Parts: sequence; C-alpha cells; structure tokens
Amino acid sequence: MNKKILSAAVAMALAAGISGTAMAAEGSLADVPKDHWSYQAVDQLVKDGIIEGMPDGTYAGDRAISRYEMAVIVARATDKMEAANIADRALIEKMQAEYGSELKTLAADVQDLKNEVGKVKFNGFFRAQYDHDDKDVKGVDRSNDRFYLDLRGDYKVNDTWTVKTQIETHHRYSDDGSYNTGFSKYSQKTWSGHDGNIKRVWVEGNFDNGAWVNVGRAWRGLGFQNVLLGTETDGVQAGIPIKGTGLTASAIYASSTGTSDKESIYGIGTWGSIGHSVDINLNYVKSDMSKGDKYQTGEIAGLDPVNPFKHNAAGTIYEPNYVYKTVDVTRDNAFVVSAAADVAKNVRLIGDYVQTNADNNNKSAAVRLNYKGTNLQDPGSFGLYARYFKYGENGTIAGDDEWGSTPFGSKGWIVGFKYVPTKNVEWETLFSQQKCDYASGDKAFDRSLLRTQVDFHF
Repeated sequence: MNKKILSAAVAMALAAGISGTAMAAEGSLADVPKDHWSYQAVDQLVKDGIIEGMPDGTYAGDRAISRYEMAVIVARATDKMEAANIADRALIEKMQAEYGSELKTLAADVQDLKNEVGKVKFNGFFRAQYDHDDKDVKGVDRSNDRFYLDLRGDYKVNDTWTVKTQIETHHRYSDDGSYNTGFSKYSQKTWSGHDGNIKRVWVEGNFDNGAWVNVGRAWRGLGFQNVLLGTETDGVQAGIPIKGTGLTASAIYASSTGTSDKESIYGIGTWGSIGHSVDINLNYVKSDMSKGDKYQTGEIAGLDPVNPFKHNAAGTIYEPNYVYKTVDVTRDNAFVVSAAADVAKNVRLIGDYVQTNADNNNKSAAVRLNYKGTNLQDPGSFGLYARYFKYGENGTIAGDDEWGSTPFGSKGWIVGFKYVPTKNVEWETLFSQQKCDYASGDKAFDRSLLRTQVDFHF
C-alpha cells in the first residue's frame, strides 16, 4: 500500500471523524475477533509511541472494533513508519497485508470526501483603509475611509465548469459629506450594492485545450492596468491559446450594470508572452452606441441646486436627490496597447496607452515601475512602486479609477510600498500629487492624497 496515499487517507479520516460506521463498505464493518493478533500488535505500537490507539486518540480496550477502524489505525501507524524500529515496522507491514482491502476502501472513502469538500471554496480579504485628502477637491469621491470585505465563492460543477460569486460589504466609518460635486456635498455610509448581498455571479469554463470562457455578471478588465475597461459588467468573455506562441486570443461582449452608463461594448484582443520577461496586452472594442448619441440616466448627483429640499410624512428633510442627466456619447470605439518587461533585477516596467475616437481629451496613459513584490506566504517580503498617469476625460470606455485614487480627467504621480508583516496580511501606503488638466473654473483642482490600508486575506 502506497504510504503517501495512506498518510493522506488518515489525515482526511481524522479531520472528518471517520469511524467504523462511516462510508465504509459493509464487509469492512465486521468486528475483529477479540483474540485476534491485531490487538496485541496495536498494544505494542501504542507502548512504543507509534500510535495513540483509536482514531479519536483513545484506545478501545476490551471493546471489539471493526476491520475498518483497524484500517484507520494501520494508516496512522504507516504515517509514523519512518520513526519506527525494525520490529514495529514488521508489525505495521503485517497489518497492512491483513487489512489491505479495508485500507483501499478507506483511501477511496477519503477521496470521495475530498471531492465533495472541494466542490465549495471560499476566499477573500478584509480591508481597513484611511485616506487623508484635500478638503476642497470637487467632483472626486474622497470618502474612502472604510471597512471593506470582499468574499468570493467557488462552486465546482464538474472538471470544466465552476460557478463563482462575489459579495462586497463596504462601510465608511466617516461621513463628513466629502463628495463635493461643486454645489453640494454628500456621502453614504454603505455603498449601494456593497451591502453584503451577492453582488456578482458568473460561471467559468476551463477546457482541456487551454480555452476558457466566463458568462454572467463579473468584474472585467482590459489592459494591464485596466485603463480602457475596469468595472462590473454583464456579458461574456472568452479566450483560446494561439498555437506555437505564448499568446491567447480573446473576445468580449460586456454591458454596463451602472445607472450612469447605458452602453454595451464588444471587441477582440490578445495577450501573453512574446519573449523573455516581456508580455503584451492588446485590445480593441466598439460601443453599441454611435458617437453623438444621447441617453438619460438617473443617479445621485448631489442636491438639486434649485430645490434642495424634499418632503415626506416626517416633514422637510435635506438629502441628495436622484437627478436625470443627459449623457453625450463622445466616442464609439477605443483601443489599448499594454506592455510589461523586466528592465533590471527585481524591477518591472508596465505601460498602458489608450485612445478613443472622441474629439478631445481622448488619450490616456499609465506607466508603473515595480521593485520586488510581496508574497503573502512570506512575512517580511515587500514591494515598492512609482507611477505616472495622465487620463483624458474621454480617454476610456469605463476605466478603473482605483477607489478614486486615479480619477479620469487628471494627471499625476503616485509612490507607494507594500509590506507583509505576518502571513496573509498586507499593508500598503501611497502618496499622490494630482492635477485636473481638462477643466476650468470650480471643477479644476490640485490634489494631494495619502492613503494607507491593511488587508487581511483568507
């Protein structure tokens, strides 16, 4: 009997509390006669410290035990075989021969249990975050002092398909009305959709030829730094390896789920390795709306400057209003060119360039330089980075502003570090200087941002 299989079997058996009445085939449950030599063998192994007796750490004494229970004891003894003396090894080998059939049943039962347990997996992280920001920045959400939980679930259907879910819980612990729209301020203690309910659900398929597909509501990104697209969408995305290369060809159809965006996009792309430590990520997308189209959207847009008061049964209250706004579609296609390369030992350079067909402010660029990096399993590991970004107001389809730290329509630089003080805990701190370079008047801003956060991964 393979010792590694037995070792795994006993570990799973003990963890699951397998006993003589669990899962085993009927023949394995027959009692071992009280005068059987196995009992003396177990006595000797207990005296020599090889095992402790029954699977629960006790010894049955005068009680007759089943052949299946005896097989669990043999599996435990096999796990300690390297530390046993010659005589004890001979006893273990003799018991392996006697209970070989039951050991096979035990291994099969454990594998079945492992398959069932492996069908559902959860992971995620908890974040505590603090931002110190300018007090007069307008049009930028500065209320990111928050406690945040990202909980993800994987539900295995079979070897190809897995259903996935994501739950976000987002609570601001300060509520100073710091989202300044220019004529009013507001913030929400809990973000809409980040209230602990299942926010996203999709299914992923991974095929033997390396192809993959995901369908449903999921967070999707294009480009290495998600400048072209980085948001929640309903849709489908698929890819397949290009034979003879290190590249993957892909296609995407994605429809916005937000109240402020009514368009859908579709496009193609490719990414992967093109040489030693050099990767690319190229994508082209087109909108289902034409340039110049208009649509209306309802969203919290601050307090109505004409009639900021709302009335209900309790009387007059002062609160944000949902306002219908007319949105102009400024572009209907865009592309991103991304590349990453190791430029020195422990140093990696990443760049993204995005361009749309809008008439103005239609280009975005982001450059990032990384030194080393963190490993959640390696306390003391760290990474440093420096970034430059210049995001045109119309230089994106639906890019990721990284929780308000890189707003579109601005340019600036960021320096930061990440550090793992203990296993599965990561601390990050960044400082940024930014300037709005597309607007004028009360919408223009200079900004200084200091952010620090701690993530607890599980």
